[in-house]
Amino acid sequence: MSAPVAALRPLRSRRGVPWAGPVAEPDRWIRRRVGITWALLLLNVLTFYPKTWSGAPLTVPIPAAIGKVITQGALPAALIMALSTNRRIMVRPNVFLCLVSLLVLEGLMTILQAQHLGTVYRTFRLTEFIVALWLLTPWWGRRDLLLIRCHLASTFVVLGSVLLGLLIAPGRALAQGRLAGTLWPTPPTQVAEFAAVTIGLIVILWLSGLVPGRVTLLVVTVAMAILLLTHTRTALVGLVVGVLVGGLSLFVVKARVRKLFAAIVVMASVVALTLSGFVTGWLVRGQGTGQLTELTGRTLVWHEIVTIPRNLFQVIFGFGLSNKSFNGLPIDSNWLASYYDQGLVGVAICVAMLLFLLVTAYFQQRGVQRALALFLVSYCVVASLTETGFTDASTYLLYLTLAASMLVPPAADRMPA
Repeated sequence: MSAPVAALRPLRSRRGVPWAGPVAEPDRWIRRRVGITWALLLLNVLTFYPKTWSGAPLTVPIPAAIGKVITQGALPAALIMALSTNRRIMVRPNVFLCLVSLLVLEGLMTILQAQHLGTVYRTFRLTEFIVALWLLTPWWGRRDLLLIRCHLASTFVVLGSVLLGLLIAPGRALAQGRLAGTLWPTPPTQVAEFAAVTIGLIVILWLSGLVPGRVTLLVVTVAMAILLLTHTRTALVGLVVGVLVGGLSLFVVKARVRKLFAAIVVMASVVALTLSGFVTGWLVRGQGTGQLTELTGRTLVWHEIVTIPRNLFQVIFGFGLSNKSFNGLPIDSNWLASYYDQGLVGVAICVAMLLFLLVTAYFQQRGVQRALALFLVSYCVVASLTETGFTDASTYLLYLTLAASMLVPPAADRMPA
């Protein structure tokens, strides 16, 4: 077990209140199964290609058929694991997953059109994904933040594989000037996403006094180096906005937060005066004015998405779940991808999901759960401008589910198996 993962086990608040008391053996096995279920859900949404992002062969070659079996087989395995953990099929009623379930109902309407088989498969996959999330609801609201810990453990493994690939084959990992996975074909944008979310969660936990300073320094230093090497602007902006929003929710109750924000103001002033050229160069990423104004070609695809001919049914309900591309080019916008796949109804559901989480967080008591939820929602809002995933099985749907799990009333830590 890695040092950061091990450090998450005995986390205690500054007042000496542990996340969880002594754990009985049956409950320990249940928690492990919950962790395995979450890891399998994360594995299912990882990008897989038989080559690296730059087109180079993987450090350890994985045949395309085997890679697809691993990722696609992870979802039914997660569903089986969730059923073995929640044998009574007990679910905790919540508005968020009800809204997400509407995506399945809306998707079932679109497959009635003359679409390709992939639409049916993706709708079935989304159904499995959401059912697995429902089966994990009995473990929402725990004082030990079980799902957050499971997610961090999983992302440590992903980031660890990226670092190992960088050490083994630095040329491949940094091909085209951006860090990507070479053991598993994780593209730079997804590597940056995992790094940014990991940094944000650890920082919020540290601000709440639940993670030691040395562990926080180690994780943030390594993950920030990974993030900067990916040259991904969206993840960096999402991280900054998320930490600001989540940290401000603790501003009144935590002196550590006030000190950190004062230090950030000083550091930002120094960086603006001394390193502005370097920061600008990193953000520009060698692109010309045309590429920047077109958001690296995204606006061209977005224009085609908006102007494509549609009938009234397709305007309201869309064309059905796709691979989030149009004419072979990625859509790279959650809102336009939702409009293309599920029409105005899909866009309205996405808005309702975010508004529900934000309004619910507003009425929550200040604390670590509220801060974590606000960080995750804020990050997803920023990322939704140039990333996709709210209406499909994706890491972003997992993030929003984590946020929702933080905003429910505390439940009993021991749930019947």
